[in-house]
Amino acid sequence: MPSIIPFLWFNGQAEEAAQFYVSIFKNSKITDVSRYGEAGPGPAGAVVTIDFELDGQPFIALNDFSETPERPSDEFSQGKIALFASCKTQAECDELWQKLSEGGRKLPCGWVADRYGFAWNLVPAGLRELISGEDDRSKRAMRAMLQMERLDIDELRRVYNA
Repeated sequence: MPSIIPFLWFNGQAEEAAQFYVSIFKNSKITDVSRYGEAGPGPAGAVVTIDFELDGQPFIALNDFSETPERPSDEFSQGKIALFASCKTQAECDELWQKLSEGGRKLPCGWVADRYGFAWNLVPAGLRELISGEDDRSKRAMRAMLQMERLDIDELRRVYNA
């Protein structure tokens, strides 16, 4: 089987974004950087690609300096990929929610659009078990979740057990 690695597309912000993501997630690091030379097409010394890991998951970020009005830089990322973070604790989920939303947007149901335009779904452990059933308890938890911006697993457990 081939290795599948998320490939994130940026317009000059790949290095900044990789450093930002690595600073947020534990056990994360930048693993390789390649830079443009004098031949371009980007500015000499600018990052072409930057490889990094977020909690062991590899990613590659690319700087594309060929944005034109006919082909905007977000053409490949907008609505095409979202990143999912399964959080072990509510505190971890809250911390990621706060950091990823800085300069971005907080969205409903645990979603955040970061400052680079990527969507993240931040889900606390135990959520799927609460909302996946067809019983009244699961339906109550689902309705409560749909009213939330940042997911609160303790509140959802309270609603589920009410």
